[in-house]
Amino acid sequence: AVLVPGSDTGLDTYGRFRAAALALHRQLAARAPAGTGTAVVAWLGYETPGTVSTSVATTGRAEAAAPKLRALVADLRRITAPGTGVALLCHSYGSVVCARAAEGLDVDDIALLGSPGTGTGTAAGLRTGARIWAARGGGDWVEHVPHLSAGLFGTTVGFGTDPVSPDFGARVFDAGDGGHSDYFDPGSRSLTNLVRIALGETSEVTHD
Repeated sequence: AVLVPGSDTGLDTYGRFRAAALALHRQLAARAPAGTGTAVVAWLGYETPGTVSTSVATTGRAEAAAPKLRALVADLRRITAPGTGVALLCHSYGSVVCARAAEGLDVDDIALLGSPGTGTGTAAGLRTGARIWAARGGGDWVEHVPHLSAGLFGTTVGFGTDPVSPDFGARVFDAGDGGHSDYFDPGSRSLTNLVRIALGETSEVTHD
């Protein structure tokens, strides 16, 4: 599993990002079948935007990050055995990064968590063979972000269709009642379902 973070994630806040990765790996390793190896990459390969900034409402940082994420996935494919499952777990603005990198990307699953949108109108618009999942916790403030997209001064502001809406077409799963920063809380419904997704146990994922 590769965790792709959202806004306000940097070296000064890396501790909380690492804690999310550790929680995921503990539950992933505990649930994996005997003899199945697991790994989690907490990827901080781009300059994340600030939550209170103009860059958080545009795709610029995501477009710059996408080639780096694609390169990481290619490296993982080179060093892992054929048939190894790879899942991108993309939080908040990180879902915009994953959307920009998605076309033709050799991953099995892409999960969009607390996403403001992807910049595409539908899951099919991501042009990937990966399964596309989406979830939003009941207490996540992103629910109140307008899902619009408009041209302004030569750039596009906003990210369009809500990924958990039927119009988008993702596989919407249960993330419980948590807030925007709670998707990887130990024992949470969201983390349990993310582990199932990462292990390819798609029939075990619970839905809203």
